Amino acid sequence: MKRRLGLSVYPDNSDFNKDKEYLDLAAKYGFSRIFMSMLEVKDGKEAVFNKFKNIIGYAKEIGFEVILDIAPNIFDALEISYDDLSFFSEVGADGIRLDVAFDSNKEAMLSFNPYNLIIELNMSNDVAYLNNILTYQPNKPFIYGCHNFYPQDGSALPLDFFTSCSERFKKEGIRTAAFINSQVGTFGPWDINDGLPTVEIHRKLPVEVQAKHLFATGLIDDVIIGNAYASEEELKALSEVNRYQTVFKVELVDDINDVEKEILFKNQHFRRGDITSQMIRSTEVRKKYKEKDNNPHDNELMFKRGDIVIGNDKFGKYKNELQIVLEDHKDNRKNKVGKIIDDELILLDYVKPWSKFKFNE
Repeated sequence: MKRRLGLSVYPDNSDFNKDKEYLDLAAKYGFSRIFMSMLEVKDGKEAVFNKFKNIIGYAKEIGFEVILDIAPNIFDALEISYDDLSFFSEVGADGIRLDVAFDSNKEAMLSFNPYNLIIELNMSNDVAYLNNILTYQPNKPFIYGCHNFYPQDGSALPLDFFTSCSERFKKEGIRTAAFINSQVGTFGPWDINDGLPTVEIHRKLPVEVQAKHLFATGLIDDVIIGNAYASEEELKALSEVNRYQTVFKVELVDDINDVEKEILFKNQHFRRGDITSQMIRSTEVRKKYKEKDNNPHDNELMFKRGDIVIGNDKFGKYKNELQIVLEDHKDNRKNKVGKIIDDELILLDYVKPWSKFKFNE
């Protein structure tokens, strides 16, 4: 399943022209889906329809898929029913997100709506909700899953709970989404805004690290910025994230040589299938560079988790093998060539047997 980047728009709390500029910028950087919140009906059904139709229409013109987040009270305020989703089709949405659960048969029936609207389910509950819906034979290609976001500091999901919730959806082949937090975004749907991530440990991290982590779990297809507006620098950084393998950002040691730089940056690395707990081994490079000399340097250190080392001339057949340290150890047959930045050490847990990975300086 192809992975995508998304962003959030809040027409109830924003200006059309500013939203339009934001969408133009995001489209420039390859974003392709929108979470759009419809929270209140202050000015009547017709005014709401026109406001949302304008921004959704523009978003569709420039290639976005738009999912409307619908609070239950909106149906009463608009005097519409879950049995008639024509309003959302006419306003131009591709789908609606149900923040509340019905009896599972209802969700299955909604997925057969005549407008081919996507029905997006709340993923942030570790219960058999999806499984129950699947027993009622829904129109599965039109079922998505999307986590919640959490504006209060400390209130987002712990990682293990997020993983358990997400696995329920991913193992059934459902398209999944989760939110990350812009460090410069100032608003969302409510008056509290300590950021809008799904996972609590992401709240203060750079956006690209959050995205790398979600993609690295293998559980999330669409990564969506929860708060508005992200900066152009953040959008650009996200556009450069490899969505299909982890690319670690590294800090190099001063004495790294040209051979080591080439080994590090010019090769597709993968972890050996017969893994060890002490390090992640990329062994093919030692064959490719077996004739290249590699004098010892930075080799009398205690290597720490996240250090990147390459075998030096003392290491015999293992000369020029690349390793990422997982457990602290010393070995003067290895040169330290750099270290993974601290924010990205969390990604090491997702380098499994045969996992592919690369490095950026």
